[in-house]
Amino acid sequence: MKYSEAKSGRIFVVRLEDGDVVHETLEQFAKDKGIRAASLIVLGGADRGSTLVAGPEQGRAEAIVPKTHVLDNVHEVTGTGTLFPNEAGEPVLHMHMACGRGFSTVTGCIRNGVKVWQVMEVVIHELADSTGVRKPDRATGFELLIP
Repeated sequence: MKYSEAKSGRIFVVRLEDGDVVHETLEQFAKDKGIRAASLIVLGGADRGSTLVAGPEQGRAEAIVPKTHVLDNVHEVTGTGTLFPNEAGEPVLHMHMACGRGFSTVTGCIRNGVKVWQVMEVVIHELADSTGVRKPDRATGFELLIP
């Protein structure tokens, strides 16, 4: 386990609108507002055609191959995530959503593009004095959080 401490900063209440791509819109918002690090919660609707990374093809394979899932219709969503800069100082959102329709739910990472259906509400809790940064990890291919 690795950790660091941060302090509570500003809190933003954001309404995303129909057609917004969640990670693109929130990363741009973070740039515009000077948010270096944050935790986020989200709820609302995801549109048909949104893509989730729903795990690796095989859990402990040498090469990690993402398994994607494209939503075939509008889904209700709830999610949580973190935002930290990469080595270049650009904000990178890591968020997972549970997307449900009827009695079926799929959960995954939104990095491949989740589009808002009508409205999505986001609460952003800024983490002040955070030293966290995302750095590439050769073994996994991920940009891992280094607290």
